[in-house]
Amino acid sequence: MILLKLFGGLLLLLVGGDLLVRGAVVLARRMGVSSLVIGLTLVGFGTSLPELLASLRAAAIGAPGIAVGNVVGSNIANILLIIGLAALVFPVACRAPGIRRDLFVLGAATLVLLGLLLWGWIPRPVGAVLAALLVVYTGLAVILDRRSLSAARARAEEAELADAISTPSMGVPSALAVTLAALVGVVFGARLLVDSAVLLARLWGVSESLIGITVVAVGTSLPELATSVTAALKRESEVALGNIIGSNIFNILGILGVTAAVSPISVPAEIAARDSWVVVTVTFALIGVVLGLRQIPRAIGFVFLVAYAVYVAGLAGALPAAVPGF
Repeated sequence: MILLKLFGGLLLLLVGGDLLVRGAVVLARRMGVSSLVIGLTLVGFGTSLPELLASLRAAAIGAPGIAVGNVVGSNIANILLIIGLAALVFPVACRAPGIRRDLFVLGAATLVLLGLLLWGWIPRPVGAVLAALLVVYTGLAVILDRRSLSAARARAEEAELADAISTPSMGVPSALAVTLAALVGVVFGARLLVDSAVLLARLWGVSESLIGITVVAVGTSLPELATSVTAALKRESEVALGNIIGSNIFNILGILGVTAAVSPISVPAEIAARDSWVVVTVTFALIGVVLGLRQIPRAIGFVFLVAYAVYVAGLAGALPAAVPGF
């Protein structure tokens, strides 16, 4: 029964998140917002919405291990698992405009994350500052990206994004109804996912942090997985890389920031001692590969996947020999 609730929550998050983006895109277009801006904001936000609502729910019920583990685990999985898979499908190119800027922001945000994890406490004011920094970064990214494109290239970029986020023909009332219904579904899905994850942790006799870093983190990262692998299959590898970099920045500044602003978060000791260093290592490994090689070849993708398997195997060592309840 617990597993059914867990998978039901994941399904609601995935389907609801997708419909929420589609409905919001239709509304934005009716308001005259360009496809480029939609792609940089609504689509990126939509793929990270499951993590946001799962962390908010975890903080609300007093499960900081899941709230923090979700963010840290998602960033680790995004790099090692998702980029690894995307690179195996097709080598990931790293020549998009603004890539150095975004990597710098990701590196800085990750160092801030490390400091907060080692501090062991994320108070409301710090959360509010992180969320404000995300707003500033997003606004600057939209302005700078539009300035860096010529008129012809801007039109081509908008056409590409319009194709990527194409939606069925809907009027404003239908789009609004879909958006609201999807939002309800995502909120309810987050509740099911987190509550069942807490119960699983208690049933299995493991920490909530472990469940947050593995089950919840990977589950809420499925939108990024689908987006990145699809982009790799279409030979649009830069989209896959940009999706992950943007998502990881959003996880730190947006998800952790908003969650802490709503409810101060205490960081579990095991995450501070173990996973904080893993997320910093893999983030700067990605930055080094992108800046040094200008691409992520299949060999590096394979290394990333092996590293993730080793990491998860190490976490699995914390599981009891016999898992009760099955």
